[in-house]
Amino acid sequence: MIKRALISVSDKTGVTDFARELAAMGIEILSTGGTAKSLRDAGVPVVEVSDYTGFPEMLDGRLKTLHPKIHGGLLSRRDHPKDMDDIKKHGIQPIDLVVVNLYPFEQTIAKPSVTFEEAIENIDIGGPTMLRAAAKNYQDVAVIVDPADYKAVSDELKSSGGNLSKAAKLNLAVKVFAHTARYDTIISGYLTGVTEKEQTLPEFYTGSFRRVAVLRYGENPQQKAAIYSERTSGLSLPDAKVLQGKEMSFNNYLDTHSALMLALEFDEKVCAIIKHNNPCGVASGTTAAEAYKKAEKTDPVSAFGGVVAFNTEVDGAAAKEMAELFLEVVIAPSFSRDAIEVFSKKPNVRLLELPEMLKADKKKAASWDIKRIAGGLLLQGWDYSDENIMALKAATKRQPTQDELVALAFAWKVCKHVKSNAVVYAFSDRTAGIGIGQTKRVYSAKIGAMNAGEPVKGSVAASDGFFPFSDGIEVLNEMGVTAVVQPGGSVKDKEIIETADKFNMAMIMTGARHFRH
Repeated sequence: MIKRALISVSDKTGVTDFARELAAMGIEILSTGGTAKSLRDAGVPVVEVSDYTGFPEMLDGRLKTLHPKIHGGLLSRRDHPKDMDDIKKHGIQPIDLVVVNLYPFEQTIAKPSVTFEEAIENIDIGGPTMLRAAAKNYQDVAVIVDPADYKAVSDELKSSGGNLSKAAKLNLAVKVFAHTARYDTIISGYLTGVTEKEQTLPEFYTGSFRRVAVLRYGENPQQKAAIYSERTSGLSLPDAKVLQGKEMSFNNYLDTHSALMLALEFDEKVCAIIKHNNPCGVASGTTAAEAYKKAEKTDPVSAFGGVVAFNTEVDGAAAKEMAELFLEVVIAPSFSRDAIEVFSKKPNVRLLELPEMLKADKKKAASWDIKRIAGGLLLQGWDYSDENIMALKAATKRQPTQDELVALAFAWKVCKHVKSNAVVYAFSDRTAGIGIGQTKRVYSAKIGAMNAGEPVKGSVAASDGFFPFSDGIEVLNEMGVTAVVQPGGSVKDKEIIETADKFNMAMIMTGARHFRH
């Protein structure tokens, strides 16, 4: 039975009403500092922890609950006679309910102007210790770390005459350990970032993710799935606002991520259309509508049922263009009222709004790019390398024209988002054809032209990896390509360059590869 509760919270949401209900049930309340003052001001009777322990708060509030009278009351097992004799001998009273949430470390370090000293002072010590002690002794002590649980606990106490079931207490304890683990992970991550001048691969990788939603299924109906948020200061797709549409699926999120990352490559207004996690059309334009129309022309058949990303607001004109085609998802920094009105007539289209796309400091995902493998994971930095194609010299006799350079830069940005082996045909403002994921690069060159929604003659081409043989260059020449950008690095580079020279084709070698497996 709950007879005594200790309440000490930083987030005071709902705590006064909850404490008032506990007091009405005859439960004695111990409290500290600001929480005690808030409860007392609200007319809730409280006993200061310092009065109960006989030891004053000190060290500017750092030391207040780390005392045997607190932890003896939390850790003593009610069905162990020796435990009960020990606490009785030392004048310790059992504490049956702990309501604690921690110093706002995460919110503190999110402030742009936060100092290291301020961050350190917001590392909670007493709170996690009480939470862990109570959760360890969950059979005798109930523990609440989330204000969202106040109502359920209050309702059960009222209906049961002051008791909580063992199952309820265990569920609360599980939540505590997940919460404190996440808290420590955030602290560790922050301190690592402070001490390491450059992003380094950690010896031990820990992550903490909050479940946002359980999805209908994974890639296939027989697979369970959910989406989680890391709640970092960087770009966060799980936290995008869903304005309308059917429930997002596992595959929707994968495709939307690919579309989002591609759209953010560009500073000019751009539209990226993704199908099966690969681009099938990308274009820039003076308006969102123009960009979409040009992107769709790359491969209109594949665009059907695709996912579309913009790095600019979607207005009514763009929405009308998209309404002509079946689309799964549209993501953008914002949608105008006219656009929302147009899409309201197609209620199954999912609209995701992510304003952070326009914030320079939020355009990159934080943390690491992670790939799971059997029994472990692979961890790497995100592929944010940004080669300045406009400033590079060609390895061939002929240098690219200014127009070709602009087109090569466009194609290169798209190419890194296409599954390897990748060959992208493009003009200065749009893709013309995209060759995706073939085991032979020459096949990607052929398929990219075959899938093109318009003639590729006069276009340029980008390859995510080097050309191992000259046959790829020969195919590009047959298709009418005038210039190529590729990493270089093949043992046959000399032969490749000579082949390009034979066709009067300009070729830039970046020295940087962008595989996407």
